[in-house]
Amino acid sequence: MEKTLKQRMREDLQLRGLAPKTQEMYLFRVTQFARFCNKKPDKVGEEEVRAYLLYLVNHRHVSYATLTQTYSALKFIYEVTLKRSWEVKKIPYPKTPTRLPVVLDKGEVQRLLLATANLKHRAMLMMAYSAGLRISEVAHLKISDIDSARMMVLVRQGKGNKDRYTILSKVALDTLRDYWRRYRPRGWLFPGMNPARPITTEAIGEVFRAAKMRTGIIKRVTMHSLRHAFATHLIEEGTDLHHVQLLLGHRSPKTTAIYLHVNRKDLAKIVSPLDT
Repeated sequence: MEKTLKQRMREDLQLRGLAPKTQEMYLFRVTQFARFCNKKPDKVGEEEVRAYLLYLVNHRHVSYATLTQTYSALKFIYEVTLKRSWEVKKIPYPKTPTRLPVVLDKGEVQRLLLATANLKHRAMLMMAYSAGLRISEVAHLKISDIDSARMMVLVRQGKGNKDRYTILSKVALDTLRDYWRRYRPRGWLFPGMNPARPITTEAIGEVFRAAKMRTGIIKRVTMHSLRHAFATHLIEEGTDLHHVQLLLGHRSPKTTAIYLHVNRKDLAKIVSPLDT
C-alpha cells in the first residue's frame, strides 16, 4: 500500500479515536488485502474486495473474528480515507462458538492470594479480583486513581478509550496501604523495573501463573479469570446486572449477561424433575 495512503488512513483512524491496537490491526488487514490484489487499494473496487473476502473464507478458512476485522478495515479505508461508496455486503460466515468463561470459586481465589507471598504481587491480584479490572488496567493504575474517601477506583481509558469508576475493597485498601509503606511507589501504583514506567502485562501474567502453580489449581484460567470471578460472585450475591455492567465497563448488557449462565447459586436451587 502506498505510504501516503497508509499515512492518511493512520491519521483518519487517529481522528476517529480508535484504540492503538485497533488502528494497527486495520492497517495490517488493509496491507494484506493490497498484497493479495498486488495493487493499491485506491486502484481496485468492490469485485476485488468481495473476491478477497471469499478467498479468506474458502481458502484461508479464517475465523469469524478475522473476517469481521478485515471487512471493517476495508470499509473504513474506502468510506473514510478514500471517500468512496461502500456497497459490499458482509459474507455470510458462521460465528465462532460462544464459550462460557471458566470461573474460580471464592476458595480458589483465596488460595491464589494466600499463595502469593510478595506483597506487591498480592496487591495486583487483589485489585484485579476486587475491582474487576483487566490486566492492562491493573498495570496502568496510578496512585491518584485510588479514592479511599469514596472507596472507588478510577479506571482511566479502559477498553474503548472510556474512563469508569469501580469499587474499592476495604481488604484491598488495607493491603495497598501496607504495600505503599513498604515500596513507596510514585506515580504508577505498580511500577516496572524502570520506576518511570508501569509494570508490563506480561510480568503480571507471570505472577498469576506462578501463584496458580503453587496452589495446584487445574482449571484453565488466566489473570483475566479474576475479572470473570468478580462479576460472577457479585451476581451470585444479588448485585443486579446493570450495576455489574457499569463496574466492568461493558458497552452492551449482552456482554455482561454471559455471567448469568455461570451463576451456580441460582442453578443449584433448581430441582431436577427426576427428583420430584
